Amino acid sequence: MKLAAKTKFRNSLLARYVFIILIALCIWPLVFPVGSLIYYVQSQLFYPEEFNIYDSRNLEKAWHQEAKTLDKAAEDAVDAKLRALKEQYPRASMFWVDASGRLRLKLGVTVAIPEQWTMADSMQFMKSSYGGDPFTVVAFIGEDPKQGFMVVQIPRHMMKNEAIYPSNERFLTVFILSVFSFFLFTSWLFFARIRKRLLRFQIAMTETDESGIPQPIAVKRVDEIGQLGLAFNHMIDQLNGARRREQEEEALRKQLIANLSHDLRTPLTTIRGHAYSLRKETLTPKGKQSLDLIETKVDNVAQLIENLMSYTLLSAGKYPLQTVRTDVLRLCRTSVASWYPVFEKEGFDIDVQLPEAALYWNVDPQWFTRILDNLLQNIVRHADSGKYVCVRTEERHGTTAVVIADKGPGIHAETDNKGAGIGLTIVALMIKEMSLKQDIVSSRDGTAIYMYPKI
Repeated sequence: MKLAAKTKFRNSLLARYVFIILIALCIWPLVFPVGSLIYYVQSQLFYPEEFNIYDSRNLEKAWHQEAKTLDKAAEDAVDAKLRALKEQYPRASMFWVDASGRLRLKLGVTVAIPEQWTMADSMQFMKSSYGGDPFTVVAFIGEDPKQGFMVVQIPRHMMKNEAIYPSNERFLTVFILSVFSFFLFTSWLFFARIRKRLLRFQIAMTETDESGIPQPIAVKRVDEIGQLGLAFNHMIDQLNGARRREQEEEALRKQLIANLSHDLRTPLTTIRGHAYSLRKETLTPKGKQSLDLIETKVDNVAQLIENLMSYTLLSAGKYPLQTVRTDVLRLCRTSVASWYPVFEKEGFDIDVQLPEAALYWNVDPQWFTRILDNLLQNIVRHADSGKYVCVRTEERHGTTAVVIADKGPGIHAETDNKGAGIGLTIVALMIKEMSLKQDIVSSRDGTAIYMYPKI
């Protein structure tokens, strides 16, 4: 599988996030004016009359216009006009004073004002009202100070100011926070999707099939994570290919061992038959010694072939296993008894320390006997320098273990007759299949192999 080319910048995650940042930088300077415009438009659409009449500039202009229309009007006409304006501006308080300084009419006024105005009162009122709260407009009737004046007052919090900005601070605050929240949500969504894809990728890496290899993942986007997914799929293809080659090589190896074992048995049988015939002939002592060596080597090769076949069957799971509750100490005594003549012939010191009480394990009797035979045979072949073999029981890790020990040079020692270790490999496989455990303690002073059930 050929890996995809390097991700182009426009398809990368970096490009997408930079795009989000650029959009935010471009939009942010427009937030304030756009918010103000939106506020103005919605105010005109939903509250057009109220928005206009309580605007300070519109109110001041309208009030002076109304005062101008009352030029030389009678007192009753001025009263009627103020009452009409009160209906138009229900939030406002109004009053008017005639040319003599007498208070003629007041509507909605809640504060104390003079009934008779002097020049000083008028100047003090205008001075205190300018720029204050409530918002105050004073207009001369008919634009002539000699005809009197009329006043309108509105609390500033109840009106629209001359500029849009100070009056819609709350709206702008909400609008700005909304825009900020939108970009914050967009960033969160961007990284949440990345995290979701990474978690899916993590799950794909940890979940395996029966072969122990993860399954390929679907790659939908050609960005950095997509490239990582393609690389992961490439690795999976490589592992599957290696696993297939390993299985093919393993099958070929097993077939080769089976064929080799079958092909070697025929000549070994022939050699063993001729050796038997030679033993009937009259031989010199040196000839007998050579014949003994031939028979020993033939037996060794036959045992090696048997081990190879057993290993092939065990690794393929085709070696029959039937576990039953068995007294393993009886099997130990039987195996030691069968090997006793061999040890005695080789001059071994045999030390058997097995209790009389039975020790029951769930094992296959034939498999366990094969384990004992392999271990005892290894002692004869590779630990003959110690001339000692011991079969005993010992408490280990809270249970009773069967121990096979010798005083040879140790497993790791280099000797002329050291084998390939197939016998010990077969022992390890059989122990594992029967749910037993094995501990090997080896040094230059000897080797002890502990076998005991898993707790």
